[in-house]
Amino acid sequence: MTIHNQISSNKVRTYFIMFFFIAFISFFFYLIGKYFGDSQFYFVFGILFSIMMSFGSYFYSDKIVLAMSGAKPADKKDFFDLYTVTENMAIADGLPMPKVYVIEDPAMNAFATGRDPQHAVVCATTGILEKLNRAELEGVIAHELSHVKNFDIRLMGIVTVLVGTVAFVADWITRSLLWGGDDDNTGGKLGMIFFILFLFITPLIATLIQLAVSRRREYLADASGALLNRNPDALASALEKISGDTLILKTASNATAHLFIENPFKKDKGSKAKSFLAGLFSTHPPVEERIKLLREM
Repeated sequence: MTIHNQISSNKVRTYFIMFFFIAFISFFFYLIGKYFGDSQFYFVFGILFSIMMSFGSYFYSDKIVLAMSGAKPADKKDFFDLYTVTENMAIADGLPMPKVYVIEDPAMNAFATGRDPQHAVVCATTGILEKLNRAELEGVIAHELSHVKNFDIRLMGIVTVLVGTVAFVADWITRSLLWGGDDDNTGGKLGMIFFILFLFITPLIATLIQLAVSRRREYLADASGALLNRNPDALASALEKISGDTLILKTASNATAHLFIENPFKKDKGSKAKSFLAGLFSTHPPVEERIKLLREM
């Protein structure tokens, strides 16, 4: 797949996911309204709510993602290498200078977000800045700027917000059941509704992410970044260090995991439940394969 094909595909997928989200949430509220005897009101509410969230995710996904990640603006004086590397790589790739943010965390990772190259953000953890040399950091930033140029960032940001919204709605239904009325019949019916929704919502969240952010996206960003940096070994070396890092990024979640250059849950072996979710939401190709391809360039 060429870069131009990737950009076109990302734009089409973005609008498809927004439309699907509006349809899904509207139907979801229609079912709830059907039970409570006011399907029209709930359906209209569902449409308005889903449209608001869809457009909100389009225009404000970067701010939401940064807030979820605990990221803060990176001052050029304090984070000179990150700022100047980003500036140099953006100039080399013919892109506007993105905003630069950092996450105060010793774990090694980075991501890019925003709705287009004119509103892009590059973010890195303090851990990656401390443990990579400048050449390796250039490889990582070149990879992230490739996501910017390919419009991956718009797609990934919107998916993050919409998936988080679906999870929030599911949680709202759960709390409604737990603290609902005393009508046994009502509880039984709502319990059945929740059970069915639970069976479908969890794999739906995973499927949304998998449909939106394919593994090919990471391979293309690796290749494009290596061509931009003209040093594939630097990115390969950076990926080796990142994948070998034993620290877990505390602010990462299943909604944001696909944004990062490497799966932030890769080292989580302490909890079987969380490891299962990590595998379920895995959107990154094997890092060994990525390194191998970079070494062969």
